[in-house]
Amino acid sequence: MSVTAFVRIRNRTTRYGTAALAVACAVLVAGCGGQADEVSSIVRTTTNIAGAGVVGLDRDTAQACPLPSAPDQAGGTRSVTHAAGVSEVPADPKRIVVLSTSALDAACALGLWERVIGAATADGPRAQPLYLGYGVNKIPSVGVLGQPDPARIAELNPDLILGEVPSGAATFDALRAIAPTVLVGTSPSWQAQFTAFAAGMDRREAAASALDAYRGYAREVGTTIAANQSQASVLRFTPDVIRIQGADSFAGQVLADVGVQRPTAQRGPSVDITVDELATKAEGDIIYVDFVGEDGKHYGEKILRGDAWKDLGAASDHRVFAIEDSVWHGSGLTAARALVFDLQGSLNGYVTD
Repeated sequence: MSVTAFVRIRNRTTRYGTAALAVACAVLVAGCGGQADEVSSIVRTTTNIAGAGVVGLDRDTAQACPLPSAPDQAGGTRSVTHAAGVSEVPADPKRIVVLSTSALDAACALGLWERVIGAATADGPRAQPLYLGYGVNKIPSVGVLGQPDPARIAELNPDLILGEVPSGAATFDALRAIAPTVLVGTSPSWQAQFTAFAAGMDRREAAASALDAYRGYAREVGTTIAANQSQASVLRFTPDVIRIQGADSFAGQVLADVGVQRPTAQRGPSVDITVDELATKAEGDIIYVDFVGEDGKHYGEKILRGDAWKDLGAASDHRVFAIEDSVWHGSGLTAARALVFDLQGSLNGYVTD
């Protein structure tokens, strides 16, 4: 694939290639200066995947996390009721350990990521998602996602542990013996989960303001790009499955916030489909494809090069875009804003070589 590929969007043209990567490096000196970022995702190093134009190249991760927000109360402690029980936590925590990407996303969105002294990390080439910026990769690991190590957490002497659900040796009892712990559980609503994380960090008011700003941003972008005029299909490829990202998915919820319409077959819950069902369940005015790891990418490329895919109207119209899994299949305010940015730069676009 030539790096001279273009994505034309409304009345402006954005070049997806070496120029975009140079801009990213200029903005993120700490991440790009001196040596190439060898662990960047495909979204930063590739402009086209099997005919799908890659979105997110010009996303400015240096601006992902805002300045610190103010706590709800100045000092002392307060009781927080959460999925695992009730905890007495500091009013303004200074040393936070996060056990999930969604918790780290929340700390970022509230301007507290530099107070995160330990985090569960991905079992792969990159410790944390690219959309959160490069600085978060320097946060010490407390074990891989889903298997945090209580001993490593204890060594960091946190004053707050923040996560979703207990996992393995990191039971609620084991964690709260180390430091005040808030486990928010899982929720079908990413906004509700974000609010629960914010409560643990004593940032309810800041979270409400941040969500209001996000909703306004989503509506504004939706109006600018005439979102309600397009039906967007979103498909996620694992190593052997094609899955529709329905209305219950993170992507589906953010698309709804922007006002993007969905094909009839994708207005319900997320569901797996077969290659034979592409014509009836995958078609849209535009198709976003999401690959889970290298194996998911290889399977997705195979499908995108097949006859059944090439018969889709969006494929023949060059309106297929590859998206970043950690953003479009994420959970959190920072990911949601990144997804809206991706939509702004692609919903009315098409790919040419």
